[in-house]
Amino acid sequence: MANSPQARKRARQNDTRRAQNSALRSKMRTYIKSVKSAIDAGEKEKAQEAYKAAVPVLDSMSGKGIVQRNTAARYKSRMNAAIKSM
Repeated sequence: MANSPQARKRARQNDTRRAQNSALRSKMRTYIKSVKSAIDAGEKEKAQEAYKAAVPVLDSMSGKGIVQRNTAARYKSRMNAAIKSM
């Protein structure tokens, strides 16, 4: 357990940031899952709409450091390729 005041504050900050990052990561995964489910169902129009909604979320998460920039680019590229191949 943290003993000094600085360590206690740092522990509180870590808890807050972990909760925020977890919520943002969950949001990102939800958007990715909506695109994948539309692709699996074979609904191209719905997949395109979900993709358009997911791209700004992925960009935002990479800007906040939730995922690395290349990881977000890879997600977008693979989703887009899957939609185009439908």
